[in-house]
Amino acid sequence: MNQRTDFSDTDLSAWLDGEGSADERALVEAHLRHDEQAAAKVRLWSADRDALRARFDPVRSEAIPALLTDTVTNGKGWSGLFERRWAQAAAVAALLVTGGVVGSLLTWQLQGQRLLAAQAGTSSGWVQRAAYAHSVFTPEPRHAVEVQAQEEHLSRWLTRRTELPVKLFDLRDEGFELMGGRLLPDAGGKSAQLMYENAQTKERVTVYLRKPDADAPTTFRYVKQGDLGTFYWVEPGIGCALVGALPKERLLALAQIVYKQHEQPEAASAPAR
Repeated sequence: MNQRTDFSDTDLSAWLDGEGSADERALVEAHLRHDEQAAAKVRLWSADRDALRARFDPVRSEAIPALLTDTVTNGKGWSGLFERRWAQAAAVAALLVTGGVVGSLLTWQLQGQRLLAAQAGTSSGWVQRAAYAHSVFTPEPRHAVEVQAQEEHLSRWLTRRTELPVKLFDLRDEGFELMGGRLLPDAGGKSAQLMYENAQTKERVTVYLRKPDADAPTTFRYVKQGDLGTFYWVEPGIGCALVGALPKERLLALAQIVYKQHEQPEAASAPAR
């Protein structure tokens, strides 16, 4: 079997959805075994898909309201305000609305799977990628990280794969233990995500590390979207983003620790949990 390397995002998405012949799927699987960046991209899509299913499957399984069913099937309901033909028109409208909602959810799911891939091709938006990766992986109860903190090769593996000095920061003074990390795609390269958890509150924060853009700001900056806040900055050779649903003051304290420990040539790595 010839080894292909020209797989598009559409090919990878089709494989993830179980589409294609056995031979086609075998070719994609062989490609993923040899291309770490493509494999990381597919893992992220898969986690995003699972998160969206977990969020919306309960809605899909909800029973259809009896009033709507009665209107669609026999034209009754709404206290007899409509004649049968108006009920039929309402049924058509209801079906169109239902189809629109389902279509919107499916479209959102597909776009969610491909959002990071689209962003990975741009130099701007890395802070959004950091926040998006945080939102995808922190809710995961069992597979929040790719490599556990207990595995000694975590820092070496991420450093080698990203070509960045990935340190395992010690945030225990603020109540956060290192869970582990994962490799992620980034604009023109790879990035790393480290995840930390507060054992008492179950709060999680992530540190996103990547090669910085030439025009990236070197000072601390803060953005917030909904409950999620992000401090981000650039140091020589590396860009950092700390993401979490914490008050700004708590998040800043964590960001300052990360900044100071990265500046230390021999900063101690966070111990295994």
